[in-house]
Amino acid sequence: MLELAAAEVRAALRPQTGRDWSVPAGSLSWSCRETAVHIAHDLLAYAGQVAGQPSTAYLPLDLTVRPSASTDDVLDVVLACAGLLAAAVAGAEPSARGWHWGPTDPDGFAALGVNEMLVHTYDITSGLGVSWAAPAALCSAVVDRLFPDSPAGEPFAVLLWCTGRAPLGDRPRRESWTLRAALS
Repeated sequence: MLELAAAEVRAALRPQTGRDWSVPAGSLSWSCRETAVHIAHDLLAYAGQVAGQPSTAYLPLDLTVRPSASTDDVLDVVLACAGLLAAAVAGAEPSARGWHWGPTDPDGFAALGVNEMLVHTYDITSGLGVSWAAPAALCSAVVDRLFPDSPAGEPFAVLLWCTGRAPLGDRPRRESWTLRAALS
């Protein structure tokens, strides 16, 4: 799942790296570049949680991408962090638990990572004026794991609604939401 999401990110964003990524990423206040760095940051943080298995908080680490990094370099960092999370998830025992607002298994962190990649790739492509839609199977997997009470509908549209990016039918755009990655 993580590898497929990373391939989608690569296919959607690599052709756009020559464009101006200082523009806002869709409806976000971040620029497209800042949003890409955010994706990488979260993927690295999730990999750390899976590998380190802390039980009460996030590990005190951060990601810094050099200001001089090109947009191609920033995308390479995103893809590298996706690979780190994929490797951490693949190497973890199913019983492993890290912390994400409660004990979260490797599959939960995988869903969190895929969500970050899909939703923020949408934000970046929207900011760049590029039409892009995430694959239904990836969206369904994320929605099923992170938003179990979500309404029925086309998976990408449901994911965008769940994450406050778009209305869904007669449901207005959400102002807030909660990801449920932790196991009960």
